[in-house]
Amino acid sequence: MSLKPKTNRRNFLKTTGMGIMGFPLIMNGFSGVAPSDKIRVAHIGTGNMGGAHIRWFSAFPDAETVALCDVDELRLANARKLLVANNSSANPDLYSDFRRIIERKDIDVITCATPDHWHALVAIMAFESGKDVYGEKPLSFSAKEGKLMLQSMKKHDRIFQLGTQIHAGDNYHRVAEIIQSGALGKIHTVRLWKTGGTSGLGFPPTETPPATLDWNMWLGPAPYAEYTPVKCHGTYRSFFDYSGGVFADFWCHIADILYMSLHPKGLSSIDARGDIPHDGIADTPKWIDVDFKFKDLDVYWTTTPPDVPGADKMGIGAHFEGEKGTLTCDYDKRIISIGGETTDDLPEVTQSSPRSPGHQRNFLDAVKSRIQPESNLEYAREMTLPMHLALISFRLKRKLQWDSDKEEFINDPAANFLLSREYRSPWSLPVY
Repeated sequence: MSLKPKTNRRNFLKTTGMGIMGFPLIMNGFSGVAPSDKIRVAHIGTGNMGGAHIRWFSAFPDAETVALCDVDELRLANARKLLVANNSSANPDLYSDFRRIIERKDIDVITCATPDHWHALVAIMAFESGKDVYGEKPLSFSAKEGKLMLQSMKKHDRIFQLGTQIHAGDNYHRVAEIIQSGALGKIHTVRLWKTGGTSGLGFPPTETPPATLDWNMWLGPAPYAEYTPVKCHGTYRSFFDYSGGVFADFWCHIADILYMSLHPKGLSSIDARGDIPHDGIADTPKWIDVDFKFKDLDVYWTTTPPDVPGADKMGIGAHFEGEKGTLTCDYDKRIISIGGETTDDLPEVTQSSPRSPGHQRNFLDAVKSRIQPESNLEYAREMTLPMHLALISFRLKRKLQWDSDKEEFINDPAANFLLSREYRSPWSLPVY
C-alpha cells in the first residue's frame, strides 16, 4: 500500500508519528513496529552518499528498505551487500531504471543520491507518484528546477528533506540563537568561504563505457557526451553539464547557517569573479569569489578564508559582523568576540530553538506527521538560489542585477536564459 491521503496506512503513520497534544514524537527509541506499518523506502543512486543513505535508513526499526536502483551494476551489487550487512533479513528489489521504483504503489519514500543533474526530475516524478523524498544537495541543477520542485511538492502534498545533515547539529542551532538574540547587534556583513576548487583532470581520451554502466541513462537529461571516466563517478561535479563544482557542492553546507540565523531577503545584485582550470577538460570554478547585496546585508563568498581571527584554521566557515561584535564558526566551533573579549558561548543567551532528533529521524517523523521537516524544500530553494545566480555571473563574467520579487535578472536576456536548461529528449520537466 502507498502513503496516499485518506488511506488506512497514511492515517496509521500519521497517528503513530504524533504524541499527546499533537506534538511529533522523537522516535529514537521507537520499536515494536509491525512490518506492514513500516515506512517502505527505496534508494535511487547508491554511490558514496547513497551508501550513507542505506546505512542511515536501515538503522531505523520503523523503516524498511525494499528497493535499490543504480545505473552501474557494480555499485548496485555492492549496495545490496551493504544493506544485507546492516540488516540480514533485507531482500531488496534491484533496478537500473528509477522509473520502475516511481511506478510502484507500495513504496512510500525515496532517497535520491544521483548526480546533481538528476535531482529535480527524480524528486518531481516521485512527488507526482505520491512519494516523499529525501534528496541530496545541491537541491537542483538549475534555478528553474528548484521552483518547479516546490510547485510539484505543494501540488501533490508531499514531504521533502534536503540532505544538509549539518543543519541538525547543535552548533548551527546555537549560532542561530546567539545571532538572533541581538548580542552581536545588527548584523551588517557575513563572510562565507570554502577552500579548494575544481582541478583540471587532464585531457583523457573518450572510451567505450563499461558494460556494467548504462552511460546513456547516467546522462539522462544532460547534453550527450562521449564517455570518459572523469565525467562520471566521483568527479562529475567538475563539469557544468552536470553540476557547478566545489562551489555548488559546498554552498549549502555553510550558507545554511546564514539562512538559519538571518533569513536574508531582497537580493539585488550578484558579482562573481574567478577562473576555471587550464590543465584539463574540467570547466567548473578553480576558484570563485562572489559579492551578494541583500537588503541591509552584504554577503561575501571567497575561496580563500577571510582575514578574521580563526578563519585560517577553518577550511569552510562563516563570519558574522555585527554592530557590537563578531562570530566566526564552522560545523562544530564558535569564536565570539565582543568588546575585546573572546569566548565560545554566551551563557546569558538562553536556548530558544528545539534541537533536532537527527536529520533522517526528522524526515521520517515528518513523513508520519505530514509536517514539513527542518531542511524543507521551501527553505532549501531559497537558500540554494544565490548559488545558481552566482554561477551565472561567473559564466557571463559580469555583475548581475536581480529582481527578487519577479525572480529574474533585470534587462538581461542572456542571464535569464541560464536560469534553466532544455532537457535532452526524451526527458522533460512538467509545466505548472
